[in-house]
Amino acid sequence: MATRVYHINKRTGVTYVYESVSYWDKEKKQPRNKQVCIGKLDPATKELIVSKRLTPGHAIKTTTLSSNEALAHTKTIPVALEPAVTATTEIVGPLLVLESIHTRLGLDDILKTCFPKTHILIKMMAYYLVCEGSPLSHCESWCKSHAPALAPKLNSQRISEILSTLNFDTKQTFCKQWIKKVLETDYLCYDITSISSYSESNEYIKYGYNRDKEQLPQLNLAILFGQNNRLPVYYQRTPGNITDVTTLPHLVKTFKALGVLNPSYIMDKGFYSKKNIDALLLANHKFMVSVPLNNAWIKQAIDAVASTIHSPEGYQKIDQEILYVHTQLHPWGDKKKRCYLHLYYNAFAHAKAVDKFNAELLLYKKELEDNTPHTAHQKAYDDFFIIRTTPKRGRVVSYNNDSVRKHIKTYCGFQAIFCNNVKDPIEALKIYRDKDVVEKSFDDLKNSLDMKRLRMHTSPTVDVKLFIQFLALIYKSALRKEMRTSKLIETYTTRELLKEMDTLTKIKYNKKHAPLLTEITKNQKDIFKRLGIEEPNHT
Repeated sequence: MATRVYHINKRTGVTYVYESVSYWDKEKKQPRNKQVCIGKLDPATKELIVSKRLTPGHAIKTTTLSSNEALAHTKTIPVALEPAVTATTEIVGPLLVLESIHTRLGLDDILKTCFPKTHILIKMMAYYLVCEGSPLSHCESWCKSHAPALAPKLNSQRISEILSTLNFDTKQTFCKQWIKKVLETDYLCYDITSISSYSESNEYIKYGYNRDKEQLPQLNLAILFGQNNRLPVYYQRTPGNITDVTTLPHLVKTFKALGVLNPSYIMDKGFYSKKNIDALLLANHKFMVSVPLNNAWIKQAIDAVASTIHSPEGYQKIDQEILYVHTQLHPWGDKKKRCYLHLYYNAFAHAKAVDKFNAELLLYKKELEDNTPHTAHQKAYDDFFIIRTTPKRGRVVSYNNDSVRKHIKTYCGFQAIFCNNVKDPIEALKIYRDKDVVEKSFDDLKNSLDMKRLRMHTSPTVDVKLFIQFLALIYKSALRKEMRTSKLIETYTTRELLKEMDTLTKIKYNKKHAPLLTEITKNQKDIFKRLGIEEPNHT
């Protein structure tokens, strides 16, 4: 396959463009490479300036930058009198799938508005991450073989230039328009993950609670995900030493500034605090949050029903799981805001809860003995441990056995959900459990979209990379949603589906022959049909 090679004249700084083609030398019995200079790049626009020595009677094809016509329209430029290349190929299968997703999401107008000069290139970087999940520095080589042919415009230097134009305002404008488009009456699942880094020059990289159990400094990344549309809605990064519970007030203020009205949050127990509940109710936002059982008011509520919750009135069966349920009205604060406390007891989960509780106690005891306490564990330290200092043995940590036994007997097996928008306990539990979509998005970012480790150093560089990752996550989440609806998810992962489309190629000839499309396989036909994508013509 022919490729383009770029040589920079170190004396003049001019970038010359060569058509390079590999062939087999029969005499030397080894592969050889032949390059023909076809022109140079305009230093301002990066467009190809064709060499004057080329004959206008021949032509090669280069794809235009139009996102909607990337596969259909081309422009003609001269080629050498004795062209070294008879035909060129472009892989078009993944583009057909992702362009369909792009159109259905309605992202074209938003990207054009926010990034009028670079929206095509930004989109292609996101496509590359969805298809390959490799560092952006490898994007140029991928673009050489995949349509549209944007390799000259997505080399490492150009990518750096594009990313440098993505400032805070343009990214927030994108998020504001995207939120307005996708967020209607959906629930927002909110969670945070940590991304490890070796960087020492980024003020956001700090040591904190590492969710991957790695002994590295980190950056924390929070994502809001629509529970019903299963699409990422908003993201923000915070320093690695900031706890989950302290991030919510800033998010509430941000959504108010962006004009987001009446959002409904679903959060795990890491986000519960009286301050956060106060802030949500003050902003008139809907919420559903799991409450840790070590809160005094939750313990009092469980104490009041522990002996009666096992009655037939509380018996419920949800997805083959037997639960005992109790719901009570719980007015909140001085203004007595209407809220509901849902309590659930699972007898089968009791043993597992005991094991988990004991494992946590062992961890907390070691933290105290090593004098490396964690702020988030302070309540457990106070409730379940006794710390003494003796002249001979020094610091001695022991269990508060009475407190430990009471917790195991009374509270293990319970779950508490607090909300202000769902009165029915079964509906509340189903809504809360469906928030696993956020965990899947974190898995995508870390394992499929090149965010397992931060390779960049400065905060601005990380910010722009996160935006491209976020855009790629939107495309990947939308594709997975379509695959789930069509049941393709039972056969492929998103990456496997796009790899299946890699054999669909467009062949372009130098002479007057129209481009040809390779045969569409049976599997590709099935993918087109199930995703509702019209099969392309063979010409």
